[in-house]
Amino acid sequence: MSLKIRFYCLKFSLFIVSLLIFQLTNAQKKQQPLPSKYAFGELDNLLTQKQGLIGKDYVVLIWEKDDTLVYKKEVGEYKSKTVAPIASCSKWLTAALVMQFVDEGKISLDDPVVNYLPVFEKYMKKYVTIRHCLAHMTGIEDDDKFLKKILQRKKFGSLDEEAEAFAAREIRANAGTDFWYGNVGLNIAAKVLEIVSKRKFDVLIKQKLFVPLGMRQTTFTELDGGLYNPSGGARSTADDYMKFLLMLMNKGKYNGKQILSEESVDEMMKIQTNTSMIRYAPKAAEGFNYALGSWVIEEKDGKAAVLASPGLFGTWPMIDACRGYAYILFVKNFLGEERANAHLEIKELIDEVMKKECK
Repeated sequence: MSLKIRFYCLKFSLFIVSLLIFQLTNAQKKQQPLPSKYAFGELDNLLTQKQGLIGKDYVVLIWEKDDTLVYKKEVGEYKSKTVAPIASCSKWLTAALVMQFVDEGKISLDDPVVNYLPVFEKYMKKYVTIRHCLAHMTGIEDDDKFLKKILQRKKFGSLDEEAEAFAAREIRANAGTDFWYGNVGLNIAAKVLEIVSKRKFDVLIKQKLFVPLGMRQTTFTELDGGLYNPSGGARSTADDYMKFLLMLMNKGKYNGKQILSEESVDEMMKIQTNTSMIRYAPKAAEGFNYALGSWVIEEKDGKAAVLASPGLFGTWPMIDACRGYAYILFVKNFLGEERANAHLEIKELIDEVMKKECK
């Protein structure tokens, strides 16, 4: 080998080594905690203590209302851009899409569903409104068994078939008089949107909500081509879902765009139930009231101050409107009562560290 060739080989080798050193240094920098004005050491310790409950792979993000990231923790294989199913966190997204149609004057929350789905009159359900659908107060018979609901959905080829099947079910209670958490209401509301827009729900929510928010990794479209589920079928990332939370925190505005009107965001935060109405709620949500698409974790002066829409797989998105921050713990771990209590304990500690009072 000539000296000239050896020289170039040596030069190239040094270049490759320098790239590897740069990548290693850069990776080490990324793993360092983000600088923050808050001392979150106790939060780090608490998350470590609760890891047996939370799971070995998770992400925690906390953003203040002024779009400032104040805390980020990535553990195990989960990163802030990891895509995973979010189960019932989907309901909040679907409720927001409904409110976009309200903003546009195409529907009203108090419109009877029968205006769009005549089959509801055939089965004596003409008093069910879109508001009842978003608040789980249709009064239509439902089941509290998660696996049974999944198996029931597999027989439907469209939301039209599913909505007609819901219309044919027995009435458990008069619409608006009691609450039963499930898939019935949100999926009926989604079918109404399909009728009004003449577009499929999964395409519709991508065009109207996800694209404007820059939620590029979020979708309701099923990988196997099966029927999408507006109540629990979304996949997302911690980064994507946080954009949605910040939009709600900032009265419907994100990145200079008004995604929802202030009036619609206020409407989504109104308490729709009282505890005596609640006939069925998951163990993780017992004792809380419900708004439109989310649970009311804390109330102040008769209004929702803190809202959350936890999913069965453990992901817990939340906005604290009175303290001015949004939080998400993104994880895939079935949410039980103990895990819900862990989330509330984490929330309490965050409030202490940030020295935020509900105003």
